[in-house]
Amino acid sequence: MLQDIRENAQGTIAKIIIGLLIVSLSIWGMDAIVGGFSGEPEVATVNGEDITEREFLRVVQLESQRRLSEMDNPDPSLLNEDQIRQDVLDSLVQQKVMTQDAAEQGLELSDADIDSLITQMPQFQVDGTFNRDRFVSAVRNMGMGVAEFRETMRKQYVVNQIRAGIAQSGIVTEENVAQLLRIQNQTRDFRVITLSADAVSDDVEVTDADVEAYYEDNQEAFQQPESVDARYIALSLEALAETVEISDEQLREYYEQRSSELAREERRASHILIEDGEEADETIATIQERLAAGESFAALAKEFSVDTVSAEQGGDLGYAERGVYDPAFEEALFALEEGEVSDPVSTSFGIHLIKLEDVQKTEAPPLAELKDQLRRELAQREATERFAEVRSKLADLAYAADDLAGPAEELGLEVREKADITRDGGEAPFDHAGLVRQLFSEDVLNEGFNTELIDVGDNMSVVARVGEYHEAQQQPLDEVADEIRAALTRQETREALNERADAIIAGLESGKSAEELGLGEWRSYEEQSRSNPALGGAVMSEVFSLQRPGDGDNVYGSVVSGDSVSIVALDAVNEGEVNRDGGEFRQLRSFLASLEGQREYRAYQQYLRDNAEIERP
Repeated sequence: MLQDIRENAQGTIAKIIIGLLIVSLSIWGMDAIVGGFSGEPEVATVNGEDITEREFLRVVQLESQRRLSEMDNPDPSLLNEDQIRQDVLDSLVQQKVMTQDAAEQGLELSDADIDSLITQMPQFQVDGTFNRDRFVSAVRNMGMGVAEFRETMRKQYVVNQIRAGIAQSGIVTEENVAQLLRIQNQTRDFRVITLSADAVSDDVEVTDADVEAYYEDNQEAFQQPESVDARYIALSLEALAETVEISDEQLREYYEQRSSELAREERRASHILIEDGEEADETIATIQERLAAGESFAALAKEFSVDTVSAEQGGDLGYAERGVYDPAFEEALFALEEGEVSDPVSTSFGIHLIKLEDVQKTEAPPLAELKDQLRRELAQREATERFAEVRSKLADLAYAADDLAGPAEELGLEVREKADITRDGGEAPFDHAGLVRQLFSEDVLNEGFNTELIDVGDNMSVVARVGEYHEAQQQPLDEVADEIRAALTRQETREALNERADAIIAGLESGKSAEELGLGEWRSYEEQSRSNPALGGAVMSEVFSLQRPGDGDNVYGSVVSGDSVSIVALDAVNEGEVNRDGGEFRQLRSFLASLEGQREYRAYQQYLRDNAEIERP
């Protein structure tokens, strides 16, 4: 039988099949052959068109990278992967619906249109010209092929055409704009009287029975949350640097390397600054001729320099080290010999003629003065080089170990402890959500494993394990009695203030004066806008929520804020001014039209989605 197989493998048919396989592999890869038999897996079908698993996973990866880039300290453990996958799938379904609609409307881009768009995109240009290598590299970094990127652009562009067409069609009437401006620019006249908590203190009493009853009715509020005591190893660049030993020989070698940098050279410069324009060349030529004829640089600076401050001092800029001036200015200055004047130097300020007036050099301080500083620099540099290596080793050791003592001993690190860490976190480094989530995971909390090595900050990584677990428990009444009493006192005070305010308003509405009600003086405010912060947001919100008073009448309201209540008497509402020809009117009209267009586009999206046949495996 083996002989038959061997003979058939040499036949013409076998050679043809093998040849086809080789061509397929060389052009499309193994996926094309396997996919030809099995079909590419899909994650959803929209009106009969598949969203492939490969496309879905690629966009999930891109979205994850985007969300990481928005973090101050990127940490993959903080990503909600399930939410990302759901958001991406919803987005791809919506995109598919919109591209299908665009196709039905006959919206499309030709290959030439795509080429034109790509070659004009700044991210694919070098020195203002399209660069194919940069384009291909950027597309590959996105996890896409060139053809796939072009097709994505084609789809997205036509969808954007639909969006722009609908969004720009939003219409708003001028009267609606004017009415909104009247309300926005409206001012109000009102008066305020404020009562403090002292005014109702005799009406507030919280007994022990009240405290106990509240405790019994709200026991879930006094649960001590479950917590753990954790043991952990913190690997930081600073801690690693402290373990690095620097020999005296290393220190001397480093000092010799740095001595030229540690020596200071300051140069005193003068300059004549000319504005860069049509007459600049002629002006500079005139100055150079007069310098050559023996005239003073300082005198010419006073006559010609547009840097009026230094011109008064003959162009003198004083002494400066490297790193102070514009790079072009600095390069020219430090290339001059003492007393020499440079050729014209162009910077963003204009054109300079620079004269080197003097040079001051300071030798490097002796090693004894710099020993501690240089030792820290060397230790930091060596720690930086070792950090990635030690971090990788710690991750491997902690993953395989049953505790943290072994990895700590092998790497010369310290095992620390931190108590009372809840699911909401604790003191640093357990204020890091990703580390806390791992600490309370099934494997770590119940199975006794170490966490993964988590990066909790720049150059700081932590691995931890649960030392002891504390179940949630009820706090005894005597521990929380004062807290409950204070809360009940605040609550009853607010209720008493509200009741007092209601009684005062009823008296005012019946015609009594503030004096008759035993109140203080009203504070009056006229033509106050809703954005006025003088009285605080709560009071102003109450003022502008009251109904417009009738002629000669007042409308009253109240607002409790903190430990006081404010009684408000609204006297008048002043209409806001509207200038239909002004910029404010035009901007608001444009803004409202844009909002209306966006609302219509969202409704159109929802309509297409509601009427699409969507299947998800």
